[in-house]
Amino acid sequence: MLYDKDIREPLFDYLEERYGKIRIIEEKQMGRSRADIVMVLPDEIAGIEIKSDADTYARLERQVRDYDRFFDRNYVVVGSTHAMHIEEHVPEYWGIISVEWLDERVDFYMIREAMKNPKVEMRWKIRILWRPELAHIQEICGMAKYAGKSKDFVREKVVERVPAEILNRLMSEELFERDYMEIGERITEFRERKKR
Repeated sequence: MLYDKDIREPLFDYLEERYGKIRIIEEKQMGRSRADIVMVLPDEIAGIEIKSDADTYARLERQVRDYDRFFDRNYVVVGSTHAMHIEEHVPEYWGIISVEWLDERVDFYMIREAMKNPKVEMRWKIRILWRPELAHIQEICGMAKYAGKSKDFVREKVVERVPAEILNRLMSEELFERDYMEIGERITEFRERKKR
């Protein structure tokens, strides 16, 4: 039986080998769900839900709704106990990756490649970004700073003014550059600039 902890590290290697340049963000809150893995690609963001052999489908319906609002593509990674029935529980545009023990190692098999998610909404997807990342996109695009305006107001203006294909690329660039060690410093800097 495979557990989530057995799957993650080998999965990261598999994804990197398959897709090349990626950035992995783990346990990202989105809506009422928490994405197990967010995979950043050069011009899109994919959500990945892990259903190990020990998991059930109890929350999957809600998770599918939330993932569909936030991500350009979605995958479910399933242990062998779920592999035969997972197609009944996720939309046809979701990718399916099976995982099992094989020759004393974790092995992955792409059952179905993910298609573009027809339900992704940029107004939700942009919520993945932190305020300094939004500010950097505003600067790159020559937008006003909207000092004193709420984060939601700024998100709305960015989505409204920046074409989706450009915004997708810029969001990926910001997430590739995200540095968790520096973020406290950047947020403090951003707040100081905002006060001026």
